[in-house]
This record gives sequence, structure tokens and C-alpha cells, in this order.
Amino acid sequence: MAIGVWISLIGYFALMIAIGVYAMRTSTSSSEDYMLGGRGLSPKVAALSAGASDMSGWLLLGLPGAMYVSGLASAWIGVGLFVGAFFNWVLVAPRLRAQTVHYGNALTIPAFLANRFPTQALPLRTVSAIVIVVFFAVYTASGLVAGGKLFESAFAGIFNFGGLSDYSVGIVITLGVVLAYTVVGGFLAVSMTDFVQGCIMMVALVLMPAVVLFGEGGGGFAQATQTLNEVDPKLLSWTQGLTFIGWLSAVTWGLGYFGQPHIIVRFMAIRSVKEVPAARNIGMSWMAISLIGAIGLGIFGRAYAVRNGMDIADPETIFIILADLLFHPLITGFLYAALLAAVMSTISSQLLVSSSSLTEDFYRLFLRKEAGDKECVNVGRVCVVLVGLVASVIASDPNSQVLALVGNAWAGFGSAFGPLIILSLMWSRTNGAGALAGLIVGAGTAMIWVSLGWNGEFMGGPGVYEIIPGFIASFIAIIVVSLATSDANEYQAVDHT
Repeated sequence: MAIGVWISLIGYFALMIAIGVYAMRTSTSSSEDYMLGGRGLSPKVAALSAGASDMSGWLLLGLPGAMYVSGLASAWIGVGLFVGAFFNWVLVAPRLRAQTVHYGNALTIPAFLANRFPTQALPLRTVSAIVIVVFFAVYTASGLVAGGKLFESAFAGIFNFGGLSDYSVGIVITLGVVLAYTVVGGFLAVSMTDFVQGCIMMVALVLMPAVVLFGEGGGGFAQATQTLNEVDPKLLSWTQGLTFIGWLSAVTWGLGYFGQPHIIVRFMAIRSVKEVPAARNIGMSWMAISLIGAIGLGIFGRAYAVRNGMDIADPETIFIILADLLFHPLITGFLYAALLAAVMSTISSQLLVSSSSLTEDFYRLFLRKEAGDKECVNVGRVCVVLVGLVASVIASDPNSQVLALVGNAWAGFGSAFGPLIILSLMWSRTNGAGALAGLIVGAGTAMIWVSLGWNGEFMGGPGVYEIIPGFIASFIAIIVVSLATSDANEYQAVDHT
């Protein structure tokens, strides 16, 4: 492996750790600092932090891989995500920022739900914290799989020693760097590194498709289109060969945004409600550019591979293969850093949210109610490491598919928390019993749907993405149970924007 690649990667790792050290010196003195950055994120940091922590390795591996195999029909996932993210910024962001402060200055989603629905505070806090830790262990594992795939594809044979494979070493290095800056610097470190990582990701997703199309061997847009038509005309069709269920399963990925704790916690940390529109505009612009780049990379990467006689065994590695093939080693290292940025920005956010729930909603709630801020910060650091180790065990199978793992965890969160967050912020009739019912029904429906294999095949036809039944069931459960029960103290105006 060329020295230029290592120079770029080592420089990237050093920058991430340096940011963690800086954040430790400025924002880890209290639980609010460590878990929410003192609620002081600027619009640009909040926007890119939400975006980078959202996209993860699926943006550079999973989505391009799906585009490579299925063509533009897979782009509906990106369309659904873009629409869902926009409404998340409009409907949830300002209300959640205001209401988490209004209801007892809650630092975590479980704490907000407990404060919002005091009649069911303990079960709500406990169940939601369990859901967060369980699903985030799977979600974090998807990021580690992406890191393992990078090292397995890009550094084949270099780290194969002592019984460890390149894939296993990739997991260890990826997790190690993330733990270093997350444990040390907390939420501010995670958000600042997310900002830097988001910028790197966007540059990579503009650069890579452009070079694939117009660089040596690319042939330009017209030639790429002709090649794809020769391979399979369906690759350039948004609808050909796509069933209604398939389309619905793709676009409903957007529903998941309302219930992703690692994303909506950024709304809680922004400096003020007045700055939410600026953050929304920055975040949506970043997302549009990044999604278009990922879609272009996957579909035009397929044309490039066909034109140049390349055999791509794993479509999810097309980014890695082209980065190594088309660029100078220093740029290749930068592109590898972009992939690691996508992976690590999400992993760090998920580890911190899981740690916050374990600390605030288990340790401080059940074990040490009198625990001070310094003690909770230290417990949070230990919990970050523990969740990371569990995720590394889940990710140990090199045959794991990034998009599949992300899809399961995304649907689990979207089903469990999505309807509950929306209704708790916008419908004053929601009560504690309804909230608890929706949380359990949503998570349970998504898990049962996956265990029965109905996301792969349903009633003899194509599978239905589990977020659809999970979200609907949760929404109905909250409304029906809230209307059927009476918790008068919880009926109040909730729009504190």
C-alpha cells in the first residue's frame, strides 16, 4: 500500500483525536456538557452533525451498492430519506428543542418522555432506554462492518497476522479511534468531528462520480448511459420492474427519521429555536448533494466497471475499489478517510446516545440517584466502551451486509419512537398509557416482522419493509389507548416553540 494513503489516513485519525482532546478541555465538566454539548451547537455544526451521524457507511457502501445492482429503482430510498429529513427539521426540531428544556431540561429522549408523561415515567424511561441500547448495538455494528470491509478490500493481506483477518483489524482500528475521541470529548467532540467528517464526505461524493464519468476510461455521460442500456435498460428506469410494494418499502425509509435518537438529539443541542431554520437549510443542502453523489457513484460505477471489464464481487465495495484504481495515493487516502468519516460519525453518535441512556436512565435512576455530574461523566465513558465492545461482537461476521443491518435498526427506531415523538410534541391528548403502548407495539411489530421473514417475502409476493407495519401499529396504539384512558394532568398544550 502506497505511503500516500497512510499519510492521509494517519492525518485524519490524528485530527479526530485532537478534536476530542480539545472538546475535553472545553465541554465535559457536567452531564449536560458531556451529553448535549451544553446545548450550544451552532446551526452549521448542528446541521452537518445531524447529517453525518445519519448517513453512516451506507451512504458510501450500502446505497451505491444497491444502485450498482438495481439501478435507479433503488434511488427511491434516497428520495424518501430526503423528504423525511425535511419534515423532521420542520415538525420535530423546533418543538423538541423547546420542549426538552420546558419539561425538566431533559438530556435524553427517555428522560424527555418520562417528564412529558409523569404517570408512566418509570416504565417509559426503562423501556425506551432498553430499545435504544438494543437497536443501537445492531446499528453500531453496521458501521463496524463497513470499517471492516474497507480494510478487507483496500489493505488485503497487510494486517493478516496473529490469527486476525484484515476485516477484524479494520473493526478494531475503526472502533479504537472512535472510542478515543468519544470517550475523551463527549458530545462536543462527536459534533465537531461530525462537522469535519460531513465536509469530507460531501467532497468525496462530488469528486468520485465526476472522475468516474469524465476521467480516463469513463467515457462521459452519454457513453455511460449507452453502456447501462446495453447491460439492462431497467438500470436507468425509476419504475420498470419495480412493484408498488417495492416502491413503498423504499420511500418509507423517510418515516424512520422521526424516531432516530442519534439524529434528533442534535435538535436538543442547537443553541436556540430561532436558529433551527438556518440549520435546516444547511443540512438539507448537504444531504441533497451527498445523496445525488452516492446515487451517481453507484450507477455510473456500474457503467465504468462494465466498460473496463472489472469483476466486482461485492457491489458494496465499489467506492473502495474505484478509490484505489482511479486516484493518486494521497487522494485515495482522503477517499478512504471519507468512508471512515461516514462510518465513525454515526458510530460515535450512537455510542454516545446509548451511553447517555445507560447513565441517565439506568445508573442514575436505579443504582445511584445521588450521583454527581463528574461521576456520571465517568460512568458514561465506561458505557461508551461497553456498547462498542458488544457491537464489535455483532459485527464479527464478515458476510454481514451494511444496508441490511442499517435497515433493521432504522426501522426498529422509526417504529418505536417515530409516532411517539410526533404525537407527544404535537397532540396534547397523548398520555402516558398511550405513549407506553405505542413504544412497545412499534418496536415489537418491527422485530416480529423481521423474525417471520416478512421483510423478505410477504404472502407470496415481495417483502414489506418492517417500518411500514411498525409505524402504523404504533401510531394507532398511541391514539386508541390515549383516547381510551384518562391521565388528566397530561392533557396540555405542547407547542412551546
